[in-house]
Amino acid sequence: MRPRFPFPFPPPSEGPSLPASVLARTLGKPAAEWTADDLVGLVRDEGIRIVSLMHVGGDGWLKTLDFTPLSESHLRDVLEGGERADGSSIFPGFGIERGASDVALRPRLATAFLDPFAPQPTLALLAGHYGRDGRPLPQSPDAILRAAYQRLAREAGVDLWALGEVEYFLGKRKEESDIYGADDRGYHAASPFVFGEALGHAEVGYIEPSDVDDTIWEQHEIELALTPLPEAADAVALAQWVLRNLAHENDMRCSFQPIMRKGHAGSGLHFHFSPRVGGVHAGGRGGDGELTPASRWLIAGLVQCGGALMAFGNRVEGSFVRLTQGKEAPTSVTWGEFDRQALVRLPVVPTAADGRRVSPATVEFRLPDGSAHPHLLLAGVAQATLLGRATPEIDALLERTSARARREGRGTAEEIPRTMAEVGRALAEHRAALEAGGVFPTAMLDGFASHLAKR
Repeated sequence: MRPRFPFPFPPPSEGPSLPASVLARTLGKPAAEWTADDLVGLVRDEGIRIVSLMHVGGDGWLKTLDFTPLSESHLRDVLEGGERADGSSIFPGFGIERGASDVALRPRLATAFLDPFAPQPTLALLAGHYGRDGRPLPQSPDAILRAAYQRLAREAGVDLWALGEVEYFLGKRKEESDIYGADDRGYHAASPFVFGEALGHAEVGYIEPSDVDDTIWEQHEIELALTPLPEAADAVALAQWVLRNLAHENDMRCSFQPIMRKGHAGSGLHFHFSPRVGGVHAGGRGGDGELTPASRWLIAGLVQCGGALMAFGNRVEGSFVRLTQGKEAPTSVTWGEFDRQALVRLPVVPTAADGRRVSPATVEFRLPDGSAHPHLLLAGVAQATLLGRATPEIDALLERTSARARREGRGTAEEIPRTMAEVGRALAEHRAALEAGGVFPTAMLDGFASHLAKR
């Protein structure tokens, strides 16, 4: 088996990355400084045969366009200018006309990595989508997210960072050695109590084989690094790609479905957000115990737009099964301190013995699940934050939607949508917030609305 290369997620915080990625060590410089000449030399010197342009399609999964460099000049041209593709096939239903659907996949050089799963030496790069005018394609989820991220920074001074908690089930046929499993019992368990420990820490879900499915399913989770919003979405798509490949190599199945079997724990895709203001993480509560302004805007936006964001974060019928059975999943539009059944919560912040915070305080959005389109979802969160900032009665909104007020009978929090039609109505109610600043194209939202109305 070929040696595995470390997976090059961006560093989680300021300061040097330890250890540096293979390419950073090979090229002798950090990813942000890589040039086309650097990568051309790498392909030549390391005997790389294939270059793979990876990009996120309308379904939220990674796509690949592979090519064999014919010459150094050919490779340099593709690295600098990109390669052609059919946008209507990549983004069906997003409003791209078939008669004018040519797009260019233009790679981002700093994302290059050596594909550890390819049968031949392969250099992979994440690519953005560009139209015939040379500008970012308006219907591209990557372009939509970057536009929302930049708008939030420009209008509110907030550099929004995020990390995803990717939950998933690993499945394999039961063997004689699988004698320790028990339904919904396995959180942070170690081998031999779990068979998939090498692919992520164990979560609570564990499903025995049945007459209709002879697979034993075991739930796991990977928490990614806190990075700027566009990189956070890329990290989720790449992590899911890696997990599917690893499961395949280990004769397992990997599922991100929000529910595998009714009555059992479902798989969420929780996101933690840390708004940075002036280069400093400013999430959660400040030194005075009050919510920071950016956290107030974020929470206010999420409790208003949570139902609409389900169009991007809860996209299959199983999403509603996960939510209605109430196993640590949100049931109402509330926010709370440490409350795992709230739509939004403020989780505990790890601290050292001297009281020093060892990681930034975050605001956690617990509604999305494994069916989510990470790029569109995070773009919606950025837009929702600006809506929260513009809310005139924000104090009253936060008070009536708090989990505490609901427990005390003072809150008026709404229930989370329970059908696709209800999600469609929520989307219609908050379309203006999503379209603001020209971020979400009108024709694309028309397509989403039509799809939801038919479900």
